[in-house]
Amino acid sequence: MTQLARLAGAPERPQPREAVASRRPRVAARTLWFAVAVVLALGAALASVALGTRVMGPGEVLDGLGGVLAGDQAGGVAQAAVEKRIPRTLLAVLVGAALGAAGAVMQGITRNPLAEPWILGVTPGASLAVVTGIAFFGLASPASYIWVAIAGAAGAAVFVYAVGSLGRGGATPLKLALAGAASSAAFTSLISAILLPRIDVMNQFRFWQIGGVGGADYARIGQVLPFLLVGVVLCLACARGLNSMALGDDVAAGLGQNVVLIRTLAGLGAVILCGAATAVAGPIGFVGLVVPHLCRLLVGIDHRWLLPASMVLGAALLTAADVVGRVVARPSEVDVGIVTAFIGAPVFIWIVRRTKLRAL
Repeated sequence: MTQLARLAGAPERPQPREAVASRRPRVAARTLWFAVAVVLALGAALASVALGTRVMGPGEVLDGLGGVLAGDQAGGVAQAAVEKRIPRTLLAVLVGAALGAAGAVMQGITRNPLAEPWILGVTPGASLAVVTGIAFFGLASPASYIWVAIAGAAGAAVFVYAVGSLGRGGATPLKLALAGAASSAAFTSLISAILLPRIDVMNQFRFWQIGGVGGADYARIGQVLPFLLVGVVLCLACARGLNSMALGDDVAAGLGQNVVLIRTLAGLGAVILCGAATAVAGPIGFVGLVVPHLCRLLVGIDHRWLLPASMVLGAALLTAADVVGRVVARPSEVDVGIVTAFIGAPVFIWIVRRTKLRAL
């Protein structure tokens, strides 16, 4: 019985005590690495509160947090800095977790090591939908951005998968990667074509196009949080089904899994996460590519561990990238989308050379 078959829920023969005992170190190692990821995420969050144009020491951070929690209306500079940075940190954590989980799910349902919201055109599709709505339909409500972005992400995902499925062999990793890259380029060009003649729209969203969490506030977080929760629940509910699909659609169906339903629900969850994250933070790439591959090295291929680990490590990566962007260009800042692209591009090249576009 292979590891994938066990993860997919296939019936097992009774195992000797030695085999059962040998699994305990694996569970302990996964738990340890997951705990390390949580610590990294917490450390990145604390750094995000402490670092910026004004660097604060631990004492100032604690004083500022105390003032915020106490509702002190006459707080000092430290409290004002903390109060401004907390929503930014929370948004970075939520968006990073959403993109990490979405990338892991997309790689699972396509069995494509290069599947990622940006590379498959899902994030640019959401961006195109938002910009189109603003330029031609007068969208102004942040809540409407989320719905439009989710619709654009869903349309882009269906389009790329349909194009990648044409011809002999169906949706192979190579065809999906090529279709996604071509679609991303086309969507990005259309965004530029819409924005260039409209100076007012371009000035309003030129920083949003790059991707960042600098304009975070509690109202935006409250608007996007229900969508992110729905997306996460859908993805986690399909974890065992994704394990079965790793064996192939025929084997998964033989194990009693409804392959079409699993692929639809998991894909819907990933699309909701991508669309909502893009609407609130702009198009941010490569988080969904880098994080799942790293998590597979740490916790293995079981999606019941992989998805939560991708969420935690995605939150840590995006928050840390936001901190780096604030520190390297102080007193100005580099948008987090640029930092993640700088990190993710070499990883993308490494994955291509290592996998040679084989399926997972």
